[in-house]
Amino acid sequence: MIHTVIQWLLDTIGAMGYPGILLLMAMESSIIPVPSELVMPPAGFLAYQGKMNLASVILCGTVGSLVGAYANYFASHYIGRPLIIKYGKYVLIPPDKFERVEYFFLQHGEISTFIGRLLPVIRHLISIPAGLAGMNHLRFSLYTLIGAGLWCSILTLIGYAIGGNQQLIMQYSHKALVWVVLFSVILVAVYVWRQRCKKK
Repeated sequence: MIHTVIQWLLDTIGAMGYPGILLLMAMESSIIPVPSELVMPPAGFLAYQGKMNLASVILCGTVGSLVGAYANYFASHYIGRPLIIKYGKYVLIPPDKFERVEYFFLQHGEISTFIGRLLPVIRHLISIPAGLAGMNHLRFSLYTLIGAGLWCSILTLIGYAIGGNQQLIMQYSHKALVWVVLFSVILVAVYVWRQRCKKK
């Protein structure tokens, strides 16, 4: 069963090529549940086999993540924001509360976007508050690319190093996620400490 799934993933991604990686990661980065753990490691294995270029795989995955993130950003900014401003008070989001959330994200959007790209579930949603707050496009793109590029690189290198063993890939992907979460916690702690030092 596992061998069949692995072969199907390899055949599918191999047939779709680089545009397929970009499309699947764009879907993963938006609200469509396509796990990156099922896209990037098989592409990494294809790179190991010489059927794809490792750097191009990571680049396509990263750019795809940015495309999907912007789909959420624009939807929340041009559709969600007017709705919240107009009807938010009816769903426990009055204007003053929305302004506080908006102010927080404008002040700490960079760290929030970067960390959010590394964490499961949150990576699908972090673009929504960025869009609602109207985060600067250059900063949003930069920190999305850095976070997504780091995660895509980790998954691709796992597939490149381990090969077609899906069970091992999932095992090492989970281990990588634990280390990424730990790194994120440390980074947030350092950020909060520096912010408090600045206030003092």
